[in-house]
Amino acid sequence: MEIKTIREFKRLVGIQLFENIIPFWLSKTIDHEYGGFYGRISNNLNVEKEAKKGLILHARILWTFSRLYRIRSEQQFIDLASYAYKYLCDHFFDEEFGGYFWMLDYRGKVIDDKKKIYGQAFMVYALAEYYAATQDNLILDQAVDVFKRIEQHNYDQRNHGYFETSNRNWVIAEEMRLSEVDMNEMKSMNTHLHLMEAYANLFHVWPDDCLRKKLTELIDDFETHILDRQTLHFKLFFDEEWHSKSHSISFGHDIEGSWLLCEAAEILDEEKKIRDIREIAVKMARITAKEGLSDHFTIYSEKNGNGKVYRESHWWQQAEAVVGFISAFEISGDDYFLILAMRCWQAIEEYFVDRKHQEWFYRIDARGRPDLRRYKVSEWKGPYHNGRACMEILNRLEKISEGSESIHDEKSNFRSADKKNI
Repeated sequence: MEIKTIREFKRLVGIQLFENIIPFWLSKTIDHEYGGFYGRISNNLNVEKEAKKGLILHARILWTFSRLYRIRSEQQFIDLASYAYKYLCDHFFDEEFGGYFWMLDYRGKVIDDKKKIYGQAFMVYALAEYYAATQDNLILDQAVDVFKRIEQHNYDQRNHGYFETSNRNWVIAEEMRLSEVDMNEMKSMNTHLHLMEAYANLFHVWPDDCLRKKLTELIDDFETHILDRQTLHFKLFFDEEWHSKSHSISFGHDIEGSWLLCEAAEILDEEKKIRDIREIAVKMARITAKEGLSDHFTIYSEKNGNGKVYRESHWWQQAEAVVGFISAFEISGDDYFLILAMRCWQAIEEYFVDRKHQEWFYRIDARGRPDLRRYKVSEWKGPYHNGRACMEILNRLEKISEGSESIHDEKSNFRSADKKNI
């Protein structure tokens, strides 16, 4: 299969979103017995009914279906968002200290009460989106409350940036790591990236001066501390004073961050900031294409400090690559990036889409074979990355197809290309 027109690109993405991804989450993931959503579902749809339930999965479902409802106002979308919201309020919300717990057991009992800022960020992100869908001021108040608690307890007054994790009572924790594969350091790129994303989404609906200042500072943190200006890759882990503690490269986060930085800068509507960030974003996209793409147009997982490239690819990295390359095309007008986006989408269709059980596979190996041991649904795998990517792609392609005459005419085909001659 080769995508030859923007119209065909849009058609395929729309099918993925509305006929594959979303029906899966609507029909197969709700825990009708204990509430919320199943914590784990295997690739062959076996449900682990006693799997733990994570804040990230539930917050991402809330965000996804709230955004879907704003795009296409179907009652089933807002109903699922409301179901997710109620479970988050009833079980994840900490009534004593505020904020949201990290992990519950399958019955809804708290088993990890830490306030991981990554998780709090996704609640700000989701609540802001749910407010935009409902216009219920109580929901906006909840989003603002989480923002204020993050600023009060986890903001680094001396060096700027945010400490990774607090205990339940918002005292900075000794064990900082987000997951078992992460480093136990005070600050991380990943938390700051999604906090920036969350604050940008909140600013859409609550353009507060303090929030503007904090969002501006987060962008500055990326420019000053997180982005390596020589390599144009993100540094991943830091101590309190922003000394880098890791030499690994995450190609997926690089390309995801390239477009999220642009989105945050554009929301602030400051001309110089937008210009500077867009220049960085295009350079990052070009480096990702050069160093992080396989000959099959799949995104390599990462490169470690010794230069070893892990040639597997995860579903989220592939989804973010398509959005990131389209964003680079919108900024630069260089057809190279639009063709890359199409080729990366073709790889999704060929390697990631589960034609039998719906949704996407979690991970493929270097030969494009799915790892069937990884869960279709888990505390880390929800509808956010691929669902959001589809929504972003459709919106951006609609604008491109309505654009200037310099964009390819729909009647003409995009030139065939492999990675070597793009």
